[in-house]
Order: sequence, then structure tokens, then C-alpha cells
Amino acid sequence: MYEISFHAEKERYAEDISLSDLETAISNGELLEEYHDDPRGQSFLILGYSQNRPIHVVCGFTTMKWIRIITVYIPKLPKWIDERTRTKRGNINA
Repeated sequence: MYEISFHAEKERYAEDISLSDLETAISNGELLEEYHDDPRGQSFLILGYSQNRPIHVVCGFTTMKWIRIITVYIPKLPKWIDERTRTKRGNINA
């Protein structure tokens, strides 16, 4: 079970990521980063693929232990060099 934040829904729509793509990315995904100090509670960055597209999903857990999808996006410049590598300060020239 999962819930999707309003922000994640806006990003999903803007990035043209279907619910099926999102679920596929989570199910085949790998943990890239952990955020222990997130004010919303511990959260995680997952990298998964759907239709040969990399998809990043930031998620945590609700009090009922459901997955809470905080945001979802396609990793790209200026923040990402590729799906696994961040740029410095979001700038490829930094």
C-alpha cells in the first residue's frame, strides 16, 4: 500500500510518469540515498526504471507503515549528470 503526496502528483504529471511507471520503478528500484534528518521522517531516494527511463522516487513511511511517495522525477541536468551522479550544487560547471 502507498500514498502519493500532492507534490509528487504534480511532479508525476509534469514529468509524464504514469502510475504504472511509478510502481514499476519502485518494484525494480535500488536505494541510492538515505535521508535520516528529513523533517518528514526518514526517507529514501530510489532509482528505478520503466520503459527504459530512469525514475527517481523519494519516499518514506506513514505511521501506518504505508509507503509515502514524497516526490518523483526524471533525473536530469542541472541537478544530475546521469541517473546515479549528482552535480555539485546542482551545477555541472561547479
